Amino acid sequence: MANKRSTRSAEQDFIEAMRESLDTAEQLLREAAEASGDKATELRERAMHALERTRDGLHDVQDEVVERGRRAAHATDDYVHANPWQAVAVAGLAGLVIGALMCRR
Repeated sequence: MANKRSTRSAEQDFIEAMRESLDTAEQLLREAAEASGDKATELRERAMHALERTRDGLHDVQDEVVERGRRAAHATDDYVHANPWQAVAVAGLAGLVIGALMCRR
């Protein structure tokens, strides 16, 4: 249970960090549009840096999600190989329930 809470907290922290980074980039680009010369160039560079940080963070999350998916697939594969008849029973039951729900419509 504590692991789920820490995961939710980490997810919320990540989302908040992404929002802040995007807000910062947006604000800097607005200021750059109003500024001119070296100031505008500096603001655009800072905005691009903020966007790059956001993109890097999203790539890290994507990599983590893909890795979690792989681990789940391997765990499922191992379970099915260890318990083939239970897996067949669960799949049959799921098919029966889905079929019954589809017939009701």
